[in-house]
Amino acid sequence: MKKIFLLTTIPALGSLVVINRVEPYIFGLPFVLFWAICWVGLTSLFLIVAAKFDPANREEE
Repeated sequence: MKKIFLLTTIPALGSLVVINRVEPYIFGLPFVLFWAICWVGLTSLFLIVAAKFDPANREEE
């Protein structure tokens, strides 16, 4: 469990050092804001996929 926690925190904390810039602009947004918005969407997608494949969420037939 600790390995999974590290895998999720390293990109989140480490990316702040790398992407903390105003330029470049992507779709008119500073890169750091674009990065945050992308991860909100990706996290939602990952949670949907995890819920779909989780055996505890399957309906009994």
